[in-house]
Amino acid sequence: MEPRNQPVLIYDGDCNFCRRWIARWRHVTQGRVDYVSSGEAAHRFPQISQEQFQSSVQLVEPDGAVYDGAEAVFRALAHNPGYRWPQWFYLNVPGVAPVAEFVYRFVARNRGSCN
Repeated sequence: MEPRNQPVLIYDGDCNFCRRWIARWRHVTQGRVDYVSSGEAAHRFPQISQEQFQSSVQLVEPDGAVYDGAEAVFRALAHNPGYRWPQWFYLNVPGVAPVAEFVYRFVARNRGSCN
């Protein structure tokens, strides 16, 4: 695994829906997070399986920790101090994490119809 100074959010570069959200998140994180399509990232992150890339976004933190789904999104956004509140809710309010993951998985499974 290569050393990094910034987190990397890996997404499905073939998905128009995904690319639209990445553009929004890129704006929010203001250069604090790198965004790479799974096609470009697969060789850089062999610890992440192709199945994982296909099922959800993957966030790789500089320390090598990997998060996926809604948690990955909230952690990525939290790299902008003004957007730490979604992660705080996800981690601290009972019920928020399972609901967020359920909604994320539902959207991810049905995103083909959103392209």
